[in-house]
Amino acid sequence: MSVHSEIKKVTTHTLQAMKKRGEPISMLTAYDFSMARVLDDGGIDVLLVGDSASNVMAGHETTLPITLDQMIYHAQSVVRGVNRALVVVDLPFGSYQGDSKQALHSAIRIMKESGAHAIKLEGGAEVEESIRRIISAGVPVMGHLGLTPQSIYQFGTYSVRAKEEAEAALLLENAALLEKAGCFSIVLEKIPAALGEQVAKSVSIPVIGIGAGGGVDGQVLVIHDLLGITKNFSPRFLRRYLNLYDEMKGAVESYIRDVKTKDFPNSEEQY
Repeated sequence: MSVHSEIKKVTTHTLQAMKKRGEPISMLTAYDFSMARVLDDGGIDVLLVGDSASNVMAGHETTLPITLDQMIYHAQSVVRGVNRALVVVDLPFGSYQGDSKQALHSAIRIMKESGAHAIKLEGGAEVEESIRRIISAGVPVMGHLGLTPQSIYQFGTYSVRAKEEAEAALLLENAALLEKAGCFSIVLEKIPAALGEQVAKSVSIPVIGIGAGGGVDGQVLVIHDLLGITKNFSPRFLRRYLNLYDEMKGAVESYIRDVKTKDFPNSEEQY
């Protein structure tokens, strides 16, 4: 029996069972083969091929510029590195809003061309038709409420959402709507912790938070933030587990020094 056949793959059903027994779900972003392999080997439950690739991989200020073709490329790379984790891919801005036929086409392209397991899209009632259409074609959908970065120009700020009662009530309403529409999970971004817990208790599907407190069913972070590869981004919800920016820079500086002083390669490092 090969080692791969013994690995129990994480599915949408697995996540549902985890919520039921109160086991928190771990989720991180990944955009390439090498990183995906490390995270999968580390035992991560869910890998999100996030449109945050627009920021951390391509250097854009927002998530808006990344295209469907680029998301598929990142997703293909991640899927090749994964044996266990559930791979979810963001539908990028402009590939699903306002047209459920286009949304279905985008979702199907991602699934067919990348081999990923599910898609994620932002919004509530305004994307319900798209969600239902995608799910009816057999594609699992993860929802996303709270701070929805693709709507950043509408919000005008990346600050905490749903602090006012009306927005909080609408968020709860939209969470119920997403569950009813058939979403297998919801990401909640940057909302008050009490509201995050309320949402997680109000729906039977797993709720994964990023800056939504500890009362939800799981957590997600951007891998570049967790590893300290990004330096200038320090929201309250971020815990940095490494400071790779400085460590990598130090390694590069050592290499340059060794090349300049002709210390590298030494006699044992050549043929």
